[in-house]
Amino acid sequence: MASEIHMPEPVCLIENTQTKGLVVQQEALQVLSEITQPVVVVAITGPYRTGKSYLMNRLARQRKGFSLGSSVQSHTKGVWMWCVAHPCRPGHTLVLLDTEGLGDVEKGDTKNDIWLFVLTVLLSSTLIYNSKGTIDQQAMDQLHCVVKLAEHVKLKAAPKESEDKLEDSEKFVLFFPTFIWAVRDFTLQLERDGEEISEDEYLENALKLKAGSSPKTQRYNQTRECIRQYFPDRKCFVFDQPASKKDLVHLEELQNSKINPEFQQQVEKFCSHVWKKSPPKTIPCGHIVTGNLLGKLAATYVEAIQSGAVPCLESAVLVLAESENTVAVKEAVTLYQDLMERRVKLPTETVQELLELHSQCEQETLELFTAQASQDGIYSFHAELVRQVEAVKVKFCMENEQASRDKCEAALRDLSQDMERRICDGVYSVSGGYQLFKEDQQALVEKYREMPGKGVKADAVLQEFLQSRKTLAKSILNTDLSLTEKDKELRREQDQCERAEQEREVQRQKEAEDKVKLQSQLRSCEEHRFWLKKKLEDYTKKQLEEHQKMISHKSKEASALLRDGFCEKAKYMHRVTYRLEQEYHTTTKNFTHWINIIIPILLGVAFVVLRL
Repeated sequence: MASEIHMPEPVCLIENTQTKGLVVQQEALQVLSEITQPVVVVAITGPYRTGKSYLMNRLARQRKGFSLGSSVQSHTKGVWMWCVAHPCRPGHTLVLLDTEGLGDVEKGDTKNDIWLFVLTVLLSSTLIYNSKGTIDQQAMDQLHCVVKLAEHVKLKAAPKESEDKLEDSEKFVLFFPTFIWAVRDFTLQLERDGEEISEDEYLENALKLKAGSSPKTQRYNQTRECIRQYFPDRKCFVFDQPASKKDLVHLEELQNSKINPEFQQQVEKFCSHVWKKSPPKTIPCGHIVTGNLLGKLAATYVEAIQSGAVPCLESAVLVLAESENTVAVKEAVTLYQDLMERRVKLPTETVQELLELHSQCEQETLELFTAQASQDGIYSFHAELVRQVEAVKVKFCMENEQASRDKCEAALRDLSQDMERRICDGVYSVSGGYQLFKEDQQALVEKYREMPGKGVKADAVLQEFLQSRKTLAKSILNTDLSLTEKDKELRREQDQCERAEQEREVQRQKEAEDKVKLQSQLRSCEEHRFWLKKKLEDYTKKQLEEHQKMISHKSKEASALLRDGFCEKAKYMHRVTYRLEQEYHTTTKNFTHWINIIIPILLGVAFVVLRL
């Protein structure tokens, strides 16, 4: 279980090397691969030497862990990871990511800063930006990486010609985390125009745009516009200086009595908010990311960067979907097999009994598959699920028939022992022997039919047994001196009629079984249609909810721009809102199309394949 994973200290997730650039570390991926729980990913970024690691240690409820350092040099290199049990969400793992400080003068690599920032944004569900002093223009300039996001991330692998990069970035909010600005060593009063304001109001006031079109004004507005566009869920915390300057170098070892009480309260308030409000990491349509999937995300994004490309959000979702769906098929088939092994006692009395148990197990299997599977590419994986479940079902049917055959053949061997001895003793090789043989054989058949638990091959095995005695019966008939040739011919005709009737009965049973099997397959098809429809309904509902949330955010931003006098920007935002509303209606329309047309076709193809 993920809750049992013990990480006494952080490990490097993404190393920042001079020769190879950013490299994902296998040790960290191994840790993540063992976490099957949903993860809440809290990452921190910001200028180097601003106390980021201290906050992350406190979020881990530890005094030590992420290395703080004590000089003016940047201490953390790359991205370091610490997985701990979540304090407030049972069944979840808290993944803390401490990133290399931005703007390291020794490194002097702006491009490297941007890629680290991009990775931090894409991997986290809550992003903390840590800075010192106040939220002024210098602080905004230090957050210049946010302006580069549209150039370093793309939404789709192959966008339509009608879609430009700007339209692409409008939907980043579906992938981007909630945003917290942590202002350290804050010395101002939270006031505006003589009135007290909240920390959030302080942030929103700092993000207000300036009117004008000069290059200086555009530079002023650029970072603010990006923050407003990409991070609609924003929060701000301010912190006093934690201790005297001489004690700061030993902050992680400092006794609470020497730490500023105001600072301690602020940290507790900050940690409480992060623990309670930070959402689990998701991909669009609310699909929860586990530790294992988070590792795959990190590897996918870094691989794209190393290849000289930019991370593609759609491609990353498809990689995760394929991984999730592969696991979903495997676990669903395993569940089906386990359920059948527990519930089916071989041999079953009838084929219908086995198929009813199959139907019950299949329903639970589909419930698990649709709960775990990702919508993207689900239909091909669903077809694979159908194929594998059918293969397991066929195996059970064959084992059921074999178990029945073995039991029936053993029963007939036991019941026929007396007759075999009488045959050997020549009891039937006398006048009237044929009638005696027929009476004994009929008594054997009646005892056999009275035996319970013979299973689905009871009549077929009996027919084979009687057929195997055809030559013996004919021999006894021919040697019976009490019968005339006319009587013998009449008896032969009677035997032939009996065998024909027995064969017809076996054929009728086979046709009845085939009918039961067809009904079971039709019922199975309907069950699959129900669960696929439910999956699509849930997916579409979440998709529409996210879309509506996007529309609401854009509409709110348009109103704010209009209120502040930015008419042109407000008009543009209204156009964006209108376009998103059109997409919303298209999605609703497409849902009906998939339900009424595509699903029956896909199900038909899946089940036709099984008959080939």
